[in-house]
This record gives sequence, structure tokens and C-alpha cells, in this order.
Amino acid sequence: MKVTIVGAGKSGIAAAKLAKKLNYQVSLSESKASSDFENEIEILKSLNIKYEFSGHSSKFLKSSDLVVTSPGVPPKNLIIKEAEHKGIPIISELEFGWRHLKNKSIAITGTNGKTTTTSLIAFILNNSGKKAIACGNIGTPISDLYGNIDDDTILVIEASSYQLDRIVNFSPDVSLILNITPDHLAYHSTYENYILAKWKISSMQNEKNLLILNKDDETILKNILPSKAKIQFFSYSQVDWGIYVKGEHLYFKSANKEELLMNISEISIPGVHNVYNSMAAALASRAFEIRNEDIRDSLMKFQGVEHRLEYVRTLNSVDFINDSKATNINAAWYALSSYNSPLIWIAGGRADSNDYSLLEDIVLKNVKCIVTIGEESNNIFNHFCHKIRCIKEDNLESAVKSAFEQSSEGDKIIFTPACKSFDMFLNYEHRGEVFKQIVNSL
Repeated sequence: MKVTIVGAGKSGIAAAKLAKKLNYQVSLSESKASSDFENEIEILKSLNIKYEFSGHSSKFLKSSDLVVTSPGVPPKNLIIKEAEHKGIPIISELEFGWRHLKNKSIAITGTNGKTTTTSLIAFILNNSGKKAIACGNIGTPISDLYGNIDDDTILVIEASSYQLDRIVNFSPDVSLILNITPDHLAYHSTYENYILAKWKISSMQNEKNLLILNKDDETILKNILPSKAKIQFFSYSQVDWGIYVKGEHLYFKSANKEELLMNISEISIPGVHNVYNSMAAALASRAFEIRNEDIRDSLMKFQGVEHRLEYVRTLNSVDFINDSKATNINAAWYALSSYNSPLIWIAGGRADSNDYSLLEDIVLKNVKCIVTIGEESNNIFNHFCHKIRCIKEDNLESAVKSAFEQSSEGDKIIFTPACKSFDMFLNYEHRGEVFKQIVNSL
């Protein structure tokens, strides 16, 4: 079999390595310049894999039996369009890696909360005596796991809309859709296409599988697509089968049986959104026969994920919070609603159809000052400056210093950009690391 890999990022290299292990004929095509991929080129050379950079050529599709595409390679990419024209099957790296593993799997998607919920499920399973690994969009490509994990290790897969857009047979034992709000529309072209990509997570599930949905998300409820899987819900109101909040407690519900899990104040990570993430993770863990006591213990211990409401340090009684992973309006709303202390909000970056009016109520309630940066600096400033104190800065370092100058004892400075990072940084991880370096140098 001849396999053509499109994209030389982490997923593309992982797929190329797996294809080579399977003794396939492999070639890799990348649109960006080779100067950005020195380490990757060394790997490709060591494996004797043909490659091209700075554009795609037709010769790399000649006699190809399969195209494996990296996340984020747009549908309008010329090599993708040519493969479609030639009738060559195109799948995502997620699908390619999953096809060659025998492991049980849990897959999580949603506009927000994927990384936290994926990490939390893996934590609960491991803390309860199972073997589990967080993988997929969270950092470790599934293709990298082939030959490196035991068959009884549970895959806890963060699945982005990019990855799900090109699945064919992917069928996790448990799938979760946490929420759906407009995002990545430049890639998917329309909100409808984005919604359809999210729902693909359950498209190939069967009657033995489980689909977990957020009952409080209007977009999910209005767009439920056919699935053979059993469905459970998580919600702040009562459900017939699943988990919900009653008063200040979480309860499991099945048939006529109701079981108390815990008080929501005992959940270690802050915010209403993390109550939702915790409910989703609890349901997924129950599907693997984890005891309530172990779920409760894990939810009380879990310390969250890097770049998501991550406490950095306290200086002069002012807390600094790194929420660089908040790359859209919805994620920023949850962050700004998670604290009672007065907030100084650092925001900005590259927008993706951002509607800042959705943040007005929570900003007026919780934020005392906004410091803006990046391509969206003017838009954010102009939207809020008539309602609240706003300051424009040229870069993140000056923004942090300016925010600290505006702070008082007991305040929190929260970096929750509400925007993508690509105007100034490689990705949200790079952006968060720079923020923490600046804060720790104060």
C-alpha cells in the first residue's frame, strides 16, 4: 500500500512513522518551508521516507492508495482537492492510528472543555486502578501509541473538529459532546458544517456503545443526529439517565435509582464549566465500572491542566491566572465567571467571528479593568471602553506590567485571551508559557 501523509506537524510525523512500521510505501507533503521542520526532516531521513516542503506536487499522489491528513489542513487545500478528484480515500491521523489499535476508547469533543475533561477522565481511571492514557488532540497522536502501550490501556482521546471531519470507521466505546458554539468557521466554512463535524464522533457507534451529551446545550439538543449508541445526559436540571445537579450535590440517575456522588463544592477545579466537565467525566468513568468513591476521590484531587485557569503566582496579594487556552468567546466567559475577586482581564489575539456583546454582562459584573493586545486589541478596546476602564498595549509583556499597575490587594489578573494565538505566538501553549515567564519575572 502507498500512503501519502499531508502535513509535517506532530500528527503527520506520527502517521508517517506508523505507516513505515506497517511496511507501507510512505511519502509526506508539507506546504510550509523546510526551515521550520529541521527535527522532522531528520526523522524522515532516518526512516527513508520521501518528502517535499514549500508546496504540494501531483507526483506525491501518484499511485497513492490512501491520504492521511493532519489536523488543520483545510478542505480547500490543493492536494486534498486533487486527491478527492482522483477518488483517493482521505482520512485523519486520528482514524489512521485508531484503526491499528485494539484498545477500548473514550473520545471527547466540544468547543470548550475538551482538554480538561480528557485529562480528568484519564486521571480518574488511573487513580482508580485502571490503565489509561490521554491522547489525540491533547498532545500525543494516536499513531504514536502503536506498539508502545498494552492492549488493556484505555485510550482517552481528545478529538477536535478537524480530526473528526475526516473519520470513516472511528467508533469509540464511549463518546462525549460537551458543548457546541461557533468556532473554527474559517476551516469549516459554515456553523452547520462545524456542528456536523462534532457529531461525527458518534456516527459509527453501535448499540453497545455510549454517547454522553450536555442536556443544557441548546445547539446539541436542536441538532441531535441519528446514533445507534445509548445516550446519557449531564445537566444542572434533572435527567432520566445520567448525572445532574440537585441543590449543591451531584447525583447519578438510572431507571428508578438515584445515587449521591458528592457536594459540588468538593470539586477541586473552580467554575461552573468545571462542574459540567466533572459530570461528563464521571459518567464516562462509570461506563468502565469505576466506583462512586473513586470518582469522588479523583474529582477532589484533580488539579486541572496547564494553560486552563492555571494559577501562576501571587505577588503583593494579587493572583495571576494563566488561561491562554481560552481561544474563543465562550471559553473566556467561563473563565471570567469562575472567580468572585475583582478581575483585571488581559485579552486579545486573532479573532474568529468574535461577538464581544456576549461577554458584556459578565465583564460588567466581575471585571474592573481590561488590557488589550494583538490584532483584536482595537476591537475589544472600542467595544468596552465606554463601559469600563480599558488600556491598549503593544505586547504581552507590557500588558502584564500594565495590569499589575492597575491591580489592588485581593485582585486577580487573568489572561484569558478570547482569541486565537497566531498573530503573535506559535500556539496557545507558547502564548501561555510566555505569560508565565513574564509573571514570574516581575
